[in-house]
Amino acid sequence: MADRFESVNTESKGDQIYAQLAQALVKGQLLPGERLKIRELAAQMGTSVTPVRDAILRLVQHGVLVMLSPRDIRVRRLTLDEYLEIRNIRVELEGMAASQAAVRATPDEVQRLAEQVQLNEDAVRRGDIAQAIALNQDFHFALCQLARMPLLSDILYGLWLKMGPLIAQSYSEGGRSMIDHHYPVVEALRRNDPHAARVAIQTDLLSGGQSIYERFGRVAEEIDTQ
Repeated sequence: MADRFESVNTESKGDQIYAQLAQALVKGQLLPGERLKIRELAAQMGTSVTPVRDAILRLVQHGVLVMLSPRDIRVRRLTLDEYLEIRNIRVELEGMAASQAAVRATPDEVQRLAEQVQLNEDAVRRGDIAQAIALNQDFHFALCQLARMPLLSDILYGLWLKMGPLIAQSYSEGGRSMIDHHYPVVEALRRNDPHAARVAIQTDLLSGGQSIYERFGRVAEEIDTQ
């Protein structure tokens, strides 16, 4: 966990720590099954263990982290059924966001989204998977911003808290499928075509999610052979 978290000031420490941990989960900086050590986190953030423990307990209550024991706290692994449920919800909600973005986004905003996709492309090309994962998440949330739907963005953030680690774990296996369908989304927004935008982002979620689905299959096979 070295150098992934910053020192916090004395105001609202618990909220700041929670926000940092949540962002690390959404961005895929923490992976499924990864162990979080409270004292190590407290040292990185320059604070006592109490606000760190409180922030972690909030994430445990949200079902994002799991406390196996007071000294063994880990990023929760989703089951296949949980993953499929979240994916199906995202297909509907992000489809709505893309559709509204096609109607409401300005040409300048669409151009900035296109530039963001290019940055993602560059990160994939040079093998910077961490940056590519972060830019992928930014792309999906940008659609909510362009759609002018902040409440939807809040709902999706809760889903990404659970999905971020799993997406990061499978991103490199997904290859081109993780970014190829972002281009049709941008083109649909340029044409102000809500139906095409909805279909493009839904195709992106289903295509990119295939590598995640296959990962569950491999894990099941490994368990069966043990």
